[in-house]
Amino acid sequence: MLWTRWLVLLLCWGVTSGEQQAEERDVALDEVRSDSRRQRSPPPVEPLDFGFVPAAVYDTHAYYEPGTIGILFHVVHAFLYVVQPNSFPKDLIVKVVQQNKGGIKLEEWRKPENVVLLLQWIHYESGFLICAVVGIVFVVLTPIIAACFCMCRCCDNCGGEMHQRQRKNADCHRGFFTASLFTTTIFIILGVLVAYAANHNISSQIKNTRRLINTNMRDLKTFANNTPAQVEYLTAQYTTAKNKVLSDLDNIGPLLGARIHSNLEKEVVPSLDAALRMAGAKVESAIKAMRETKEALENVSSSLETLQDGMGKLQASLSGERASLSNTLSDPACTNGAVSQTCSTIRSTLPQLGINADFSKLPDVSRALANVNTILRVDLSNIVQKGYASFNDTPALVKDQTRNIVSALPRVKGMLDKIGNEIMAFSKMFPVEASLANFTLFLNQQHKTIESFYPQVDQMDFYRWIGCVAVLCAVVLVLAFNILGLLCGTCGYDKQATPTTRGCLSNTGGNLLMAGVGFSFIFAWVLMGLVTTMFVVGGNIEKLMCEPLSNRQLFKIIDTPFLVHPEKKNFLPAMLFQNPNIDLTLGVMYRECYENNGLYHALQLENIFNINSFLNRTVYNKDLGKVLEGVKVDLKNVALLEQVGRDNLMNFANSGVGEIDYPAYLTELNKGITLVDLLSFCSDLEEQADQLPRGALENALKGHASSIRSIHREQVVPLEQAMVIITT
Repeated sequence: MLWTRWLVLLLCWGVTSGEQQAEERDVALDEVRSDSRRQRSPPPVEPLDFGFVPAAVYDTHAYYEPGTIGILFHVVHAFLYVVQPNSFPKDLIVKVVQQNKGGIKLEEWRKPENVVLLLQWIHYESGFLICAVVGIVFVVLTPIIAACFCMCRCCDNCGGEMHQRQRKNADCHRGFFTASLFTTTIFIILGVLVAYAANHNISSQIKNTRRLINTNMRDLKTFANNTPAQVEYLTAQYTTAKNKVLSDLDNIGPLLGARIHSNLEKEVVPSLDAALRMAGAKVESAIKAMRETKEALENVSSSLETLQDGMGKLQASLSGERASLSNTLSDPACTNGAVSQTCSTIRSTLPQLGINADFSKLPDVSRALANVNTILRVDLSNIVQKGYASFNDTPALVKDQTRNIVSALPRVKGMLDKIGNEIMAFSKMFPVEASLANFTLFLNQQHKTIESFYPQVDQMDFYRWIGCVAVLCAVVLVLAFNILGLLCGTCGYDKQATPTTRGCLSNTGGNLLMAGVGFSFIFAWVLMGLVTTMFVVGGNIEKLMCEPLSNRQLFKIIDTPFLVHPEKKNFLPAMLFQNPNIDLTLGVMYRECYENNGLYHALQLENIFNINSFLNRTVYNKDLGKVLEGVKVDLKNVALLEQVGRDNLMNFANSGVGEIDYPAYLTELNKGITLVDLLSFCSDLEEQADQLPRGALENALKGHASSIRSIHREQVVPLEQAMVIITT
């Protein structure tokens, strides 16, 4: 698939490649922005559908399930770990191999560095060495002990004199020996059963090996037969890429224009938005902000005029009321005793009847209002819509400017057909079918050769099985003597009888036990020799070959530079490509195959034939490149924002709205209309009047309170409403 990807990348860059630019925008968009976005949505990119490479069905299943015998495997592995807990000695093996490349020489091992290696190896093998020493001691001592025991019996000793001493604890000894022998017998029986199961499992696995060989051979034949179809399928996929290229070139205007539009959108749209930003408002609310600014300035202007006129009238009303109240307090009645004190209190509050805020000094906003009115005469919404429309016409502009590509389609088709013919010729360059036919014939011959060895393998396995069964039968014979001896001795036991007068059954039991001892001496040392040899050899094979192969540590040894061949860094590329410096190791190849990668990648066959360089020479066409290089798009005529719109925004920024002294307005508005709350002043005045004797003075003061309330209702309340309008 590499050549098709390369071709698509070369011909459709900027047309069919890339990702969809589908970004979420703000929800609060006005109609202009929403319509423009719907118009400029880029068409979806359709991926090339190459289908699937024809796959074969293979018969071999590599998964192995041991079943119940797996328990025995776990026990063996656990025991091996106890005997040999050391990790895999990779460095030690490498040093030993490097020291003995020319062969093992005894005089070389006398060198200090070799002595150190020998000691390290002994330390690693210490567990197996201890087991081997124990086995050898058993093998050596068992015949010696057997010979001594026989001679002792022949000399009427060791029970040969047929005399039994009566002791108090004789029954206890007899029971202990019986239980010990019975327990040992049961333990050996379990060992015999396990050994028989292992022996049978070996035969089963050998038979399964025949099935695995047959399925592997069939899979290799299937692979060989399916390879030409896969090569043909991959070669035919060039047509899919070619048709897609021609289709995209035929529609290059909408496709390329949409891609250009989508890519430029990230720069153009934020620029349009930023051009219409003012006072934190986004482009969608720019016109609304101008209108709201106009309304706010109109409200401020009218309210300011109302405040300035009203404050003058209020000042006159409060001054007249203050003078009238002062005349009332000048009445002679205010000079009498307690009345004079009340009048003095009222007289001291007269200065509070005055205005607090002074709106005459506030700046006028009429100039800024006039500027805003002038700006609003320009239809900014229409100008922005024209900018978006001009930008959204990019696909049509690209289509008009790429008509030469459409006219060159027949020539492009001829170029692509030529490339396809070269690729087909390349696929026919190598005799794949003939080579695979020879490979299939070779497999058939090798399969027949392997099958010819099946009878010999079965015969050897039968002999092996018979030998193991014979060894087990020898052990079973000893077990039978022990069990029968225990049964006969127990059933025929007479406490009063002596060894010379005991019954036939008891005597038979004794003879059977002695026969078991004799056969144990005969077979035990031979069996121990076999077990020791097989354990030491098999245990080392498991720890030094099987486990390292399972965890891939063995490959690290084989792939050590200059280990296999002293003059070649990596032996595998030296065999395949005659170039030992290529970084191809057995471990890397195994990993690639294990991960089901192709042979081209696993064996790094690009060192023999680089398909990339072939495609660079074949697929790349200078004439086709010139056709694609002729695709030029001029976007100078795309006007995103007319000069009138830019001037309008600049005029709005310089309208004087930002120069208004808002703190001065807030200062005066926060002062309040009057120095004192007139309603509270009226209430206090009425309370003071109630303290006076009933008469003309009391009625006059209450009349003044009523007049002040009227002033508050008719003049102060409208002014407060005007202040609220300004603050909002």
